[in-house]
Amino acid sequence: MRSRTIIKVGDVFSVPLDASTKRYFQYIANDQTQLDSDVIRAFKLAHQINAKPDLSDVVSGEVAFYAHLIIKLGIKMGLWEKVGSVPYDEEPNVLFKHSWDWGKPGIQISHSWSVWRINGDFQKVGKLEGDFRNAEIGIVFSPPSIVDRMRRALAAQDYVYEGYPAY
Repeated sequence: MRSRTIIKVGDVFSVPLDASTKRYFQYIANDQTQLDSDVIRAFKLAHQINAKPDLSDVVSGEVAFYAHLIIKLGIKMGLWEKVGSVPYDEEPNVLFKHSWDWGKPGIQISHSWSVWRINGDFQKVGKLEGDFRNAEIGIVFSPPSIVDRMRRALAAQDYVYEGYPAY
């Protein structure tokens, strides 16, 4: 019988990207504003698949991106595994964005954006300008999309979520 993985803020997960490379992410918060989903920070530095780096060093590395997802679903799909925990005591100050035009046919550029911080209220901003353009995409990503995003960050490719309008 498979044992149940309990997750808590601070847990670190290893994500194999191919036969020789892996990256890590850390669970940092639960965002009730966005469907009560898990929020992670994924790290830029790639590691050899058999490496066992000190997790304190991993989580002090540069962040590639922040995202919403359901961690347990990725575990069930075999896309990542919990490898330990490092205390995360910071108050995350991540800005997320969402277009209310997402999925509407024919919309190329949205003028209906909102931004928010974890567990904060949506702030309607209309056209996405200034620092709001740098906000993280705020949808709840599927586990395979997270792995793809980690691969693209490794290759220094921009991540564009299919169907999401431009700004």
